[in-house]
Amino acid sequence: MSAATHTRRAGIVSALLAASLALVPSTAAHADGIRAKQWALEAMHTQEAWQTTKGKGVTVAVLDTGVEEDHPDLVGNVLDGKDMVGFGAGRGDRAWARHGTAMAGIIAGHGHGYANGDGVMGIAPEAKILPVRVILEDGDSSRGKARNTRGNALAEGIRWAADHGADVINLSLGDDSKSAHPEPAEDEAVQYALKKGVTVVASAGNGGEKGDHISYPAAYPGVIAATAVDRYGTRASFSTRRWYATVAAPGDDVVIADPDHKYYEGWGTSAAAAFVSGAVALVKAAHPDLTPAQIKKLLEDTARDAPVGGRDDSRGYGFVDPAAALKAADRLDPQGLKSAAYGEHYFGSGPDAPKTEDDTADWAAPLAGSVGGVLLVAAVVLWRGRRERYEQF
Repeated sequence: MSAATHTRRAGIVSALLAASLALVPSTAAHADGIRAKQWALEAMHTQEAWQTTKGKGVTVAVLDTGVEEDHPDLVGNVLDGKDMVGFGAGRGDRAWARHGTAMAGIIAGHGHGYANGDGVMGIAPEAKILPVRVILEDGDSSRGKARNTRGNALAEGIRWAADHGADVINLSLGDDSKSAHPEPAEDEAVQYALKKGVTVVASAGNGGEKGDHISYPAAYPGVIAATAVDRYGTRASFSTRRWYATVAAPGDDVVIADPDHKYYEGWGTSAAAAFVSGAVALVKAAHPDLTPAQIKKLLEDTARDAPVGGRDDSRGYGFVDPAAALKAADRLDPQGLKSAAYGEHYFGSGPDAPKTEDDTADWAAPLAGSVGGVLLVAAVVLWRGRRERYEQF
């Protein structure tokens, strides 16, 4: 790889930050009972949805830190993917594929020993995962060597996924720093994927307690932006409130799988995006000819517990309900819908964020790289007995 290519790809790594995880001592976690902790499965009416489909025939591209295909909850569901980064940690390293594996498990985990409730079950357990590595894990020593500038890894990854069989693209990542701005190459890549019939889902952002800064790629036209709620359906305090919010999904106390074959609890709009991608996979499996615009509208129209007035910036149109979406989809005919065109005004400050001096930051300045909030940012291992925080990186 040339030095120029290395620098260009390094940019996106610093702009789109991966997860930080809090671990407990290396005592092995007990897999039994993990399924019972997955409150999202019941909340999303998966048993009802699975009477129609479990996602067979659909491919979800996970653009992330990589995916561990040998994890027992994912074996057989992970396809050969692409590494758009080309450097950093490798297989066997601690800072490898943790965030991506967690997201893949939420989308298409099939557990191991379902009768005993072992392992993580995804929303679409028969869907396939197409891993595309576009960012480095938090804790990867190579991150410190990357320049704080935007690169093309994400844009290239979106186009590659769209050209290599993806039906859905999951983007549990983003830039919601104070200097975040729309990147033309990324926007064009998203529109390219949408025009090819690929539905794009992204994290709304974890800036709810830090100014609700706009997050990209969530704010690009046509993207389904997922906000996070807890098990009671209440907006998670960290979840960004912006005009682009589409639907809400589980994002607090979420069980995730790790390449170390242990299980953790985490939070973030990353998880919410993965749950929504799983819901989209179910709809695509049953109705493969529906367009991305139709699927987005379908999720909006069938969301549960809609806010007063039908929509707000905290939870979008309400809590995503794949079972209801599947029923409603039976009444739809595929249409050639496209995302609406937009002008410069589209990327305004949003309806509920007052303008501050930060909004005038020079877009050409290097990004701060402080966007870990968009991702799954905290986790503790699940095991019987007490929970103890051991280290954080």
